Amino acid sequence: MTQARDAVRNLPQAEAFARIRLLRSPNVGPVTYRQLMSRFGTAQTALQAMPDLAARGGGRYRVADADRVSAEIDAVRVAGAKYLFEDSASYPALLREFAGAPPILTYRGDIGLFDRPAVAIVGARNASAAAMRMAGEFAAALAGQGRLVVSGLARGIDGAAHEGALSAGRGGTCAVIAGGIDVVYPSQHFDLQQRIANEGILIAEQPPGVEPQARHFPSRNRIIAGLCAGTLVVEAAPRSGSLLTARMAYDAGRDVMAIPGSPRDARARGCNQLIRDGAILVQEPDDVAEMLDSFTGNPRSHFREEAPEPVIHAPTPEVEDDSKLDIAALLSSAPVSVDEIIRLSGANTPSVQMALIELELAGRLTRHAGGRVSLSS
Repeated sequence: MTQARDAVRNLPQAEAFARIRLLRSPNVGPVTYRQLMSRFGTAQTALQAMPDLAARGGGRYRVADADRVSAEIDAVRVAGAKYLFEDSASYPALLREFAGAPPILTYRGDIGLFDRPAVAIVGARNASAAAMRMAGEFAAALAGQGRLVVSGLARGIDGAAHEGALSAGRGGTCAVIAGGIDVVYPSQHFDLQQRIANEGILIAEQPPGVEPQARHFPSRNRIIAGLCAGTLVVEAAPRSGSLLTARMAYDAGRDVMAIPGSPRDARARGCNQLIRDGAILVQEPDDVAEMLDSFTGNPRSHFREEAPEPVIHAPTPEVEDDSKLDIAALLSSAPVSVDEIIRLSGANTPSVQMALIELELAGRLTRHAGGRVSLSS
């Protein structure tokens, strides 16, 4: 548990251990973690309360096994990594503001790099040689100016951005990986990942030993977007993870920039679509630097609003006791916003949030993006 103690100055060892155990417990994601911490004050108290909460939600519950958490901490130590908790002074300020930010990360490298203004550079895995060269040039120029270039260590644009930033000689790059801190993916980036860990900073949300799965990449993308004041897309298909990262950045109030490409090249259509929809067109590294230097928290990119999903108005359930509304009766398999549940229930927000936690711990509730929930299938 020494690594847990190192994670937050003045945080008791037992509480640091309990926080890791809380986040690794079944059905606990960033939202539920924060609500439990807010409700109970400490992870140790929350862990004690969780079986009773699940029972009230209609299910049984066992928190994460302590031995498994101890083994994870040992694996983090063996990997040469450390834990970073969201209330640590070293936790990136912009990421802390991001909805659904990871409460706990693991990292290798120079955590002081998070003090630099950060920009994400993302794009296609099957990128053209010209686009990869451009990504490297932009990254080298921005890192050379003292900025932190953030990307996802994928093939193509990501790798070129990391390489370019490292070439500036100031270690100015951060790689956010989709698996555990000790897992190399893709395998061809073994040397690059080790170099980033030694000269820059490598971060992971997943526990050590976890191989990347498809569902992990959107989570990784939200971290990339959350770390940065601006996201630059160099080359991307119309439906790609890069455009998802751009949308997440925009939704968080960050600037989205794109480099235009030939309309005849399918790999450029995503960038051209972003520009058409309101992203900022950039052509030189100085264009990006100017955007970052003048960022005040109000984005200059203005995307077309997507059509809202229809709101499903569930009938108010009949209750025998007006003091206890059955929140589960308001839910179905169709996702609906938590705000809508609060409105329909007529109950106060803390009561509804706690009822949702009870259902989630019981395995009856699924959380979706955009603050929506549904009954688990």
